[in-house]
Amino acid sequence: MEENRKKLQEIIEESSRIVFFGGAGVSTESGIPDFRSVDGLYHQKYDYPPETILSHTFFVRNPEEFFRFYHDKMLCLDAKPNAAHRKLAQLEEKGKLQAVITQNIDGLHQKAGSRRVLELHGSVHRNYCQRCGAFYDAQYMKEAEGVPRCSCGGIIKPDVVLYEESLDQKTLRDSVSYLSQADVLIIGGTSLAVYPAAGLIDSFRGKHLVVINKSATPRDRYADLLIQGSIGEILGEIQV
Repeated sequence: MEENRKKLQEIIEESSRIVFFGGAGVSTESGIPDFRSVDGLYHQKYDYPPETILSHTFFVRNPEEFFRFYHDKMLCLDAKPNAAHRKLAQLEEKGKLQAVITQNIDGLHQKAGSRRVLELHGSVHRNYCQRCGAFYDAQYMKEAEGVPRCSCGGIIKPDVVLYEESLDQKTLRDSVSYLSQADVLIIGGTSLAVYPAAGLIDSFRGKHLVVINKSATPRDRYADLLIQGSIGEILGEIQV
């Protein structure tokens, strides 16, 4: 492990075009539950499976149940950035990291100070009235009872990508652009099981592919450096 950490330090020191691609594992260390671990949302019991609740069809047909789940399980507004979030923000500030591409919707990268964050699946911090387009923040959604409504009477929808919905095209284009120009890609805290997001890393043609995750991923065999462990602990030890 120590040898791997030294190699990671060397790779980062030699690069000025790093891109980080992360998933739920980055946020679980801040206390936010993921969807697929043994203790994640997919292993808990509700009236409907989470995949069903977090679909566009369910949102339209049963907004009360959707928002009951969303309010209880998705709005983790008290969570704080961990060592991984903070280190990535420092790397960006030093001119090493070009962008963070994340599958998370919690806004913790921005809270840690990162500026170039591409949110593939949206954010709980952006919410819009479906009738008039008015903006509402996450705190409003947290305090709302039942189905959150705008002053015009319209239902307020979180700007998160639900099942059956397409990813934002500009975010996808920008992600491909950053990945294609990177000389180092660090994949961290993701099982790479969610598509089309996981397929974006095929755009990377750079020098070093680094994978940091607690469990195996489909890209492990292609990695120049593979570290199995806590993303926060590993990135936290990097000297900037």
